Amino acid sequence: MATLDSLTLFTGLGLSEHKARETLKNTALSAQLREAATQAQQTLGSTIDKATGTLLYGLASRLRDTRRLSFLVSYIASKKIHTDSQLSAALEYVRSHPLDPINTVDFEQECGVGVMVTPEQIEEAVEATINRHRPQLLVERYHFNMGLLMGEARAVLKWADGKMIKHEVDMQVLHLLGPKMESDLEKKPKVAKARLQETDRRTAKDVMENGEAAGQTLSLMEQLRGEALKFHKPGENYKTPGYVTTPHTMDLLKQHMEITGGQVRTRFPPEPNGILHIGHAKAINFNFGYAKANSGICFLRFDDTNPEKEEAKFFTSIYDMVTWLGYTPYKVTYASDYFDQLYAWAVELIRRGQAYVCHQRGEELKGHNAMPSPWRDRPMEESLLLFEAMRKGKFSEGEATLRMKLVMEDGKMDPVAYRVKYTPHHRTGDSWCIYPTYDYTHCLCDSIEHITHSLCTKEFQARRSSYFWLCNALDVYCPVQWEYGRLNLHYAVVSKRKILQLVAAGAVRDWDDPRLFTLTALRRRGFPPEAINNFCARVGVTVAQTTMEPHLLEACVRDVLNDTAPRAMAVLESLQVIITNFPAAKSLDIQVPNFPADETKGFHQVPFAPIVFIERTDFKEEPEPGFKRLAWGQPVGLRHTGYVIELQHVVKGPSGCVKSLEVTCRRADAGEKPKAFIHWVSQPLTCEIRLYERLFQHKNPEDPVEVPGGFLSDLNPASLQVVEAALVDRSVALAQPFDKFQFERLGYFSVDPDSRQEQLVFNRTVTLKEDPGKV
Repeated sequence: MATLDSLTLFTGLGLSEHKARETLKNTALSAQLREAATQAQQTLGSTIDKATGTLLYGLASRLRDTRRLSFLVSYIASKKIHTDSQLSAALEYVRSHPLDPINTVDFEQECGVGVMVTPEQIEEAVEATINRHRPQLLVERYHFNMGLLMGEARAVLKWADGKMIKHEVDMQVLHLLGPKMESDLEKKPKVAKARLQETDRRTAKDVMENGEAAGQTLSLMEQLRGEALKFHKPGENYKTPGYVTTPHTMDLLKQHMEITGGQVRTRFPPEPNGILHIGHAKAINFNFGYAKANSGICFLRFDDTNPEKEEAKFFTSIYDMVTWLGYTPYKVTYASDYFDQLYAWAVELIRRGQAYVCHQRGEELKGHNAMPSPWRDRPMEESLLLFEAMRKGKFSEGEATLRMKLVMEDGKMDPVAYRVKYTPHHRTGDSWCIYPTYDYTHCLCDSIEHITHSLCTKEFQARRSSYFWLCNALDVYCPVQWEYGRLNLHYAVVSKRKILQLVAAGAVRDWDDPRLFTLTALRRRGFPPEAINNFCARVGVTVAQTTMEPHLLEACVRDVLNDTAPRAMAVLESLQVIITNFPAAKSLDIQVPNFPADETKGFHQVPFAPIVFIERTDFKEEPEPGFKRLAWGQPVGLRHTGYVIELQHVVKGPSGCVKSLEVTCRRADAGEKPKAFIHWVSQPLTCEIRLYERLFQHKNPEDPVEVPGGFLSDLNPASLQVVEAALVDRSVALAQPFDKFQFERLGYFSVDPDSRQEQLVFNRTVTLKEDPGKV
């Protein structure tokens, strides 16, 4: 019956029956609309005209602060607010003035209450607008954008009724142009966009350096700049949906603006208990990038509140990875910098009756249906004494915690603020035996550093209520927490616990094994930081969690390395070739371009001697159809030499395996052009080359449905192939760890830190082209 009454009420406001039924499906909206309509009926009676009903619906669907419903309904019912533009101004006003009381004089002035716009004023404004565009109107006639006329007229008459302006525009255009003719009814032809030339397409790639991108696609900076994300402006935290205001909010924001000068401030707050992975790259780009795009600053803050899991190597690695990606923190801070202030605030929280010391054990606190604490209502003085006892080390670990009195969004009750831990801290030593939790520390550190935008991944949305609650409970500046979707990759695991399992099982060497997707592993494999930043830009800043295919990241790597990795030649599985008529008494020096497509980038020199080595797969005694490389009667060119070789004799070992080839050579321009040119080396270096493939065989190795035996059972036995005696041309002899090359026809390779002076080690970063089987 209640639903039927509401349906009648809503259709009485002018809603169609379909729209009214859709509204009833939204419990919050229908309750607010019902309340608004009921209040309006007290002034207008049971019958509400459609124009007023439309405004009431707009109010109910757009108002976030329900305390203002009665106030705004009174203005609509009394016809003081009678247009949509007035309603929009009123909603913006109450959003910008969250504290009581509202200054009604200021409110009415901002919302155009009492402003009368006469038909004559509308006529004059429309006439002036049409006169400005008269020549173009006469040419384009009814194909002209009439919305432009309306927009300019409304800009002059802010509080005029939109319908009246539209009617006046229609009448004056008809008077000027006359009735529509047949040509006016034809569709306006679309202007064809000019095709980008190949060179233009290349410059349009979003290749990014240090967070900046070039080209016509949206770079990360463009995605993050200004209004792109609809984030609040510094000092306007209260305009954010869900932000909780108190009587102190506006004063605290005023102080905040005096300290920051209206500057955007973000932070990247990793826990120093593991290595950063590809998901963190998105977080780094988002936090540092948003600050950079808006002329702000970004802190690198280590959340070092769990000393038993923190190691010095993690601090160093995290800082190195942030700078490797091209970002410089405004300041490196630590949660432990603020331990004294955090403790003082915890004492104050107890004094305000918002926290208590609890003796429930850890297992009793787990889950969302934990039993309420029997110590929740203990006297404040008692909790103060017990918390001081915790501080002095009079409780064992797990025997006492400090808990906050709130229910979180996910239903979890009274989260822990402090717990006892007797592990020495890497910075404070034995000064503390109680440490704050993430739920307590994070928002208060953000407040201390006057962060404007606390950007975090979606799983922290359930902590947003505690974030606002704690700052407001202590009457300190409250930043705004914004959540975004985390970035994951298929064929990967990134959790610290599971990577440790992989290391323990011998499946990978360490956190920086090139088969992993930690940032140290990607750097070791040879992924350029620009490519990772480009990948994050292409993924974009999304609210939904994103799981991407690795080949999309590899495509970004190829884009960068194609322009930055100098060429060299290497042979993985060598076959000796003896040139019996070598054209010189000694070896020749061949000039090879570093980048064949752009010889202005220089050359390197390689020796060309009577003995060269080619890939064993580039020769076949009995070639199949379509084979274009070296075979009987089928010569091939040697890249960069200007010579073609032709097979004369095959030398085999006792087992019948081909041991070497004897060939003759001629100038390439002295005969028919060969079907193929192959790479080669002469007087080469012997190097180790590591060829990497995916570590896991299935897309989702952690999915028990896809991989019932668990992720350790899904390891790819061919994920690493080591070529211990690969041959590489001598141009790479002075290469240093992380130097990158394109080995012609093989792929992109990077010098591994395992390299020694007498033997270089190369990691294959990516192949030259994507394996179609991976797409």
